[in-house]
Amino acid sequence: MAPYTITYFPVRGRCGAMRILMADQGQEWKEIVVSIDDWMKGDLKASCVFGQLPKFQDGDLVLYQSNTVLRHLGRKHGLYGKNDCEAALIDMMNDGVEDLRLKYIMLIYQNYDNGKDKYIKELSDQLSKFEAVMAKNKTGFLVGDKISFADYSLFEVLLNHQVLSPSCLDSFPKLKEFVERMSNRPKIKAFLDSDAYKKLPINGNGKQ
Repeated sequence: MAPYTITYFPVRGRCGAMRILMADQGQEWKEIVVSIDDWMKGDLKASCVFGQLPKFQDGDLVLYQSNTVLRHLGRKHGLYGKNDCEAALIDMMNDGVEDLRLKYIMLIYQNYDNGKDKYIKELSDQLSKFEAVMAKNKTGFLVGDKISFADYSLFEVLLNHQVLSPSCLDSFPKLKEFVERMSNRPKIKAFLDSDAYKKLPINGNGKQ
């Protein structure tokens, strides 16, 4: 039996980073796919703590909120730094990634047609912050000298942005190298090449 179960819609969405993390860590998981019709019936929604998916199960532990799941997986699989100081920095970087993710989500679901050009024009300011962190750390990771759950989160957000704007990383050599290196980690590469990954749209409304 797979140790983890994800209950979510048939999209990459909020589960993108956790799937990549689990694949890279050699973990198996089960997917329970929820159609919009089933979701609209309301029974599952009513059972969710915050009325939202994804739902993540680790044995008897049931979690909601995607970043909570990332932190849980980080603790379980040694992806939370070497000490409390690194853990705090990893939290900070993941919160920074979340800020960028929320801006992306707002564009995709609320203002894609009218706001895409402006968003891409202003994206460099957001990416420059992560480029500076990578340049300062010099290890190829956001914090310390080994991969953390925040790296998976940043990687997945950058993959999405490369679909939105294929040239968005051309002025950011550290981020571009980071994405290339992450993409070539053997287990991540196998997952990104899999039908399970390719068949899922990035977002639920067809925008990307």
